[in-house]
Amino acid sequence: MGIILPVKAQNVTTPYSMYGYGILSDHATSMQRQMGGVGYALASGRQINVMNPASYAAVDSLTFLFDIGADVSMLWSKEKNLKDNSVGGGLDYLTMQFPISRNFGGSIGLLPYSSVGYAFGNDIFHGSMSNQGTGGINQAYLGFAGTIKGFSLGFNVSYNFGNIRNDVYSTPENGGEMLTEHVMQIRDWDVNIGAQYMFYINKDDRFTFGFTYSPKKSLNGKTWVTTQETTQETAGETIASLRLKDNYYSPNNFGAGINYTHVKASRFIAEFDVTFQEWSKAKYSALYSIANPNEIVFEGMKFNDRLKFAVGCEYVPKLRGSYAQRMAYRVGGYYCNDYLNIQGNRIREYGVSCGVGLHTPQDKTMINVGLEWKHRQAHPNPLIRENYFNVTLGVNFNELWFYQRKIK
Repeated sequence: MGIILPVKAQNVTTPYSMYGYGILSDHATSMQRQMGGVGYALASGRQINVMNPASYAAVDSLTFLFDIGADVSMLWSKEKNLKDNSVGGGLDYLTMQFPISRNFGGSIGLLPYSSVGYAFGNDIFHGSMSNQGTGGINQAYLGFAGTIKGFSLGFNVSYNFGNIRNDVYSTPENGGEMLTEHVMQIRDWDVNIGAQYMFYINKDDRFTFGFTYSPKKSLNGKTWVTTQETTQETAGETIASLRLKDNYYSPNNFGAGINYTHVKASRFIAEFDVTFQEWSKAKYSALYSIANPNEIVFEGMKFNDRLKFAVGCEYVPKLRGSYAQRMAYRVGGYYCNDYLNIQGNRIREYGVSCGVGLHTPQDKTMINVGLEWKHRQAHPNPLIRENYFNVTLGVNFNELWFYQRKIK
């Protein structure tokens, strides 16, 4: 890619993102988010599916795909008697897919892995304190896949990069302000392996099984804590630092799905996915206490295993009908027990989505427009209740770049 731009995860304005690595992304495109975020068993020659790199082998040997996605998020949150709302959004992902030969395909792109974004304050003894967080982790990836007799195997190699900043401003009543800043700088790599097996019941109906795996590994980079008086122009004092290697880990990741597709005069697709991430065994050696940022500690943050279920479907009434009949109508939903463990509470999230795929006049490029509602809160103590309404937009360019016209 000629230009590398920062991307974000789906939610960027939540206090829950101050813990761990922030809010995680599942690499679903706009089309997949309209179907509840499914994708492990999805194989299409006209849509890019980064969730399972084995799907790259389904690309047509003459076709080049380019998909760019963005969204707008509206958040309503409530904690006891306090209510708040905010609006955010922006670029979500950039992906490309291209053929290598008849049975091989590749992909390259930029995706969000996690995001951090929050700002809130409260009164403390003889003063006030405010918390702010920004940043996240991005993934620049390159992937390849091949297929033979219905079995496809692929992989993504990713370069993970980004900074996560957690700032605490302490302001006493007698004046002055102290900033304690915790920075995590990640410069790392990752690998994701995927497989798909497709078999036909008859010429119109088929099932596809998908599986993905990413191994547990130690992260590379560094983290440090600085303090300084905001009224001074001098650089802050580093009071603690630590290398990420052997102190911070990403978990074992497993994904599995089953897809049913019917294609004749119409097209119907249905899929069910399961995601399991073994975060309980991923070490996280926090440098400081969020409750008391001036206290340097080396006790690690505890995570929960992340488990997500997703289901979605797509229906095209007539592949060669009127414009409305050729539109793709999509619906889906998901339920997730997240990886964050906040004071003994685990985070639950669920949502529903819908959308349409709109063809351009050339009937190749597709514009995917979707609506998504999601709810997030802790359990058993609900802490902060959050409701999101997202508008997603993806443009999937489908071009015959490798077609050679005959000269008459």
